[in-house]
Amino acid sequence: MAETLNRFGVSRQKMLQRVARFSDLQGSDGGLPDSRMPSAERKLYNVIGFQPPKNSGGAVTSPVGDVAAKLAAIKISEGFNLGYCRAKPGRGPMMHNHDTNETFIPMTGTWRCSWENEEGAVEHVDLGPLDVVSFPPGVARRFENVTAGNPEEEAILMFVIAGDGPRAEFTDEAMQEIQEAGVLTPRPA
Repeated sequence: MAETLNRFGVSRQKMLQRVARFSDLQGSDGGLPDSRMPSAERKLYNVIGFQPPKNSGGAVTSPVGDVAAKLAAIKISEGFNLGYCRAKPGRGPMMHNHDTNETFIPMTGTWRCSWENEEGAVEHVDLGPLDVVSFPPGVARRFENVTAGNPEEEAILMFVIAGDGPRAEFTDEAMQEIQEAGVLTPRPA
Protein backbone atom coordinates (compact mmCIF):
# COMPACT_ATOMS: atom_id res chain seq x y z
CA MET A 1 0.00 0.00 0.00
CA ALA A 2 1.47 3.38 -1.02
CA GLU A 3 0.81 6.76 0.54
CA THR A 4 -1.16 9.12 -1.70
CA LEU A 5 -1.15 12.36 0.31
CA ASN A 6 1.77 14.80 0.15
CA ARG A 7 4.08 14.42 3.14
CA PHE A 8 6.94 16.61 4.26
CA GLY A 9 8.90 17.43 7.40
CA VAL A 10 8.70 20.75 9.22
CA SER A 11 11.24 22.40 11.49
CA ARG A 12 10.58 22.95 15.19
CA GLN A 13 10.86 26.71 14.60
CA LYS A 14 8.09 26.60 11.98
CA MET A 15 5.89 24.37 14.19
CA LEU A 16 6.27 26.74 17.13
CA GLN A 17 4.77 29.49 14.93
CA ARG A 18 1.64 27.32 14.94
CA VAL A 19 1.38 27.07 18.74
CA ALA A 20 -0.88 29.40 20.74
CA ARG A 21 -0.82 29.45 24.51
CA PHE A 22 -4.06 30.73 26.05
CA SER A 23 -2.14 32.77 28.63
CA ASP A 24 -0.41 34.68 25.80
CA LEU A 25 -3.51 35.47 23.71
CA GLN A 26 -4.46 39.09 23.18
CA GLY A 27 -8.22 39.53 23.28
CA SER A 28 -10.39 42.39 22.14
CA ASP A 29 -13.65 43.72 23.52
CA GLY A 30 -14.31 46.06 20.60
CA GLY A 31 -14.66 46.28 16.86
CA LEU A 32 -18.15 44.78 16.46
CA PRO A 33 -21.41 46.73 16.06
CA ASP A 34 -22.72 45.44 19.41
CA SER A 35 -19.45 45.80 21.37
CA ARG A 36 -20.70 48.74 23.44
CA MET A 37 -24.09 47.18 24.28
CA PRO A 38 -24.06 46.20 28.00
CA SER A 39 -25.70 42.82 27.28
CA ALA A 40 -23.06 42.03 24.65
CA GLU A 41 -19.91 42.81 26.64
CA ARG A 42 -17.34 40.10 26.01
CA LYS A 43 -13.73 39.56 25.06
CA LEU A 44 -12.92 37.70 21.84
CA TYR A 45 -9.65 35.88 21.25
CA ASN A 46 -8.54 35.23 17.66
CA VAL A 47 -6.49 32.05 17.86
CA ILE A 48 -6.38 30.74 14.28
CA GLY A 49 -7.10 32.73 11.14
CA PHE A 50 -9.92 35.30 11.03
CA GLN A 51 -8.56 37.52 8.32
CA PRO A 52 -10.75 40.59 7.73
CA PRO A 53 -13.42 39.72 5.14
CA LYS A 54 -13.86 41.59 1.87
CA ASN A 55 -16.76 44.04 1.64
CA SER A 56 -17.11 44.63 5.37
CA GLY A 57 -18.50 47.64 7.21
CA GLY A 58 -21.63 48.49 9.20
CA ALA A 59 -23.46 45.29 10.07
CA VAL A 60 -21.02 43.14 8.03
CA THR A 61 -17.72 42.39 9.75
CA SER A 62 -15.24 39.72 10.74
CA PRO A 63 -16.82 37.34 13.28
CA VAL A 64 -14.28 38.57 15.86
CA GLY A 65 -14.43 42.24 14.86
CA ASP A 66 -11.91 44.48 13.18
CA VAL A 67 -9.53 44.70 16.13
CA ALA A 68 -9.29 40.99 16.98
CA ALA A 69 -9.11 40.09 13.27
CA LYS A 70 -5.62 41.60 13.32
CA LEU A 71 -4.56 39.72 16.48
CA ALA A 72 -4.45 36.13 15.21
CA ALA A 73 -2.09 34.07 17.34
CA ILE A 74 -1.65 31.57 14.50
CA LYS A 75 -1.78 33.47 11.22
CA ILE A 76 -2.88 30.82 8.76
CA SER A 77 -5.65 30.51 6.19
CA GLU A 78 -6.40 26.82 5.89
CA GLY A 79 -10.18 26.73 5.58
CA PHE A 80 -11.29 27.37 9.18
CA ASN A 81 -10.94 29.84 12.03
CA LEU A 82 -10.89 29.23 15.78
CA GLY A 83 -11.38 31.60 18.68
CA TYR A 84 -12.60 31.95 22.25
CA CYS A 85 -15.16 34.17 23.88
CA ARG A 86 -14.87 35.09 27.56
CA ALA A 87 -17.96 36.67 29.15
CA LYS A 88 -19.79 37.12 32.43
CA PRO A 89 -23.27 35.59 32.92
CA GLY A 90 -25.96 37.38 30.94
CA ARG A 91 -23.50 38.48 28.25
CA GLY A 92 -23.00 37.41 24.66
CA PRO A 93 -23.33 38.78 21.13
CA MET A 94 -26.62 39.93 19.71
CA MET A 95 -28.42 37.93 17.01
CA HIS A 96 -26.21 37.56 13.93
CA ASN A 97 -25.59 35.38 10.90
CA HIS A 98 -22.56 33.96 9.08
CA ASP A 99 -21.93 33.01 5.47
CA THR A 100 -20.25 29.80 6.68
CA ASN A 101 -20.72 27.16 9.39
CA GLU A 102 -20.19 28.19 13.03
CA THR A 103 -19.67 25.63 15.78
CA PHE A 104 -19.75 26.38 19.54
CA ILE A 105 -18.01 24.34 22.25
CA PRO A 106 -18.22 25.58 25.86
CA MET A 107 -14.93 25.15 27.72
CA THR A 108 -16.31 26.34 31.06
CA GLY A 109 -19.74 27.30 32.37
CA THR A 110 -23.14 26.95 30.72
CA TRP A 111 -23.87 28.67 27.43
CA ARG A 112 -27.25 29.22 25.77
CA CYS A 113 -27.09 28.91 22.00
CA SER A 114 -30.14 30.45 20.32
CA TRP A 115 -31.36 30.50 16.73
CA GLU A 116 -34.35 31.54 14.66
CA ASN A 117 -36.54 28.65 13.51
CA GLU A 118 -38.48 28.39 10.24
CA GLU A 119 -41.23 30.74 11.52
CA GLY A 120 -38.77 33.30 12.88
CA ALA A 121 -39.30 32.34 16.53
CA VAL A 122 -36.19 32.05 18.71
CA GLU A 123 -35.33 28.65 20.15
CA HIS A 124 -32.32 27.64 22.23
CA VAL A 125 -30.28 24.80 23.66
CA ASP A 126 -28.13 25.09 26.80
CA LEU A 127 -24.68 23.49 26.59
CA GLY A 128 -22.15 22.56 29.26
CA PRO A 129 -18.40 22.00 28.97
CA LEU A 130 -17.36 20.04 25.86
CA ASP A 131 -20.92 19.88 24.43
CA VAL A 132 -21.13 20.97 20.78
CA VAL A 133 -23.67 22.72 18.55
CA SER A 134 -23.02 23.44 14.88
CA PHE A 135 -25.00 26.14 13.02
CA PRO A 136 -25.25 25.99 9.22
CA PRO A 137 -24.63 29.10 7.11
CA GLY A 138 -27.61 31.45 6.89
CA VAL A 139 -29.18 30.68 10.29
CA ALA A 140 -29.42 33.70 12.62
CA ARG A 141 -27.85 32.75 15.96
CA ARG A 142 -26.37 34.05 19.18
CA PHE A 143 -24.77 32.68 22.33
CA GLU A 144 -24.96 33.85 25.92
CA ASN A 145 -23.26 32.81 29.15
CA VAL A 146 -26.07 31.55 31.43
CA THR A 147 -23.86 30.04 34.13
CA ALA A 148 -25.53 30.09 37.57
CA GLY A 149 -23.69 31.42 40.59
CA ASN A 150 -21.23 34.29 40.80
CA PRO A 151 -22.35 37.05 38.36
CA GLU A 152 -18.75 38.28 38.10
CA GLU A 153 -17.21 34.92 37.12
CA GLU A 154 -16.46 34.69 33.42
CA ALA A 155 -16.87 31.50 31.40
CA ILE A 156 -15.14 30.55 28.15
CA LEU A 157 -16.71 29.36 24.89
CA MET A 158 -14.71 28.10 21.89
CA PHE A 159 -16.00 28.81 18.41
CA VAL A 160 -14.90 27.38 15.08
CA ILE A 161 -16.00 29.11 11.89
CA ALA A 162 -15.43 27.70 8.41
CA GLY A 163 -13.70 29.60 5.63
CA ASP A 164 -10.61 31.79 5.27
CA GLY A 165 -12.38 35.19 5.49
CA PRO A 166 -15.86 34.46 6.89
CA ARG A 167 -18.34 37.28 7.24
CA ALA A 168 -20.65 38.00 10.13
CA GLU A 169 -23.75 40.14 9.77
CA PHE A 170 -25.95 41.36 12.60
CA THR A 171 -29.69 41.01 11.98
CA ASP A 172 -31.70 44.11 11.08
CA GLU A 173 -33.42 43.89 14.47
CA ALA A 174 -30.08 43.79 16.31
CA MET A 175 -28.73 46.72 14.29
CA GLN A 176 -31.88 48.75 15.01
CA GLU A 177 -31.53 48.04 18.75
CA ILE A 178 -27.86 49.06 18.63
CA GLN A 179 -28.66 52.29 16.78
CA GLU A 180 -31.56 53.12 19.14
CA ALA A 181 -29.19 52.66 22.10
CA GLY A 182 -26.93 55.28 20.49
CA VAL A 183 -23.82 53.12 20.50
CA LEU A 184 -23.42 52.88 16.72
CA THR A 185 -23.76 55.55 14.08
CA PRO A 186 -25.76 54.27 11.10
CA ARG A 187 -23.68 53.76 7.96
CA PRO A 188 -24.55 56.32 5.23
CA ALA A 189 -26.74 54.88 2.45
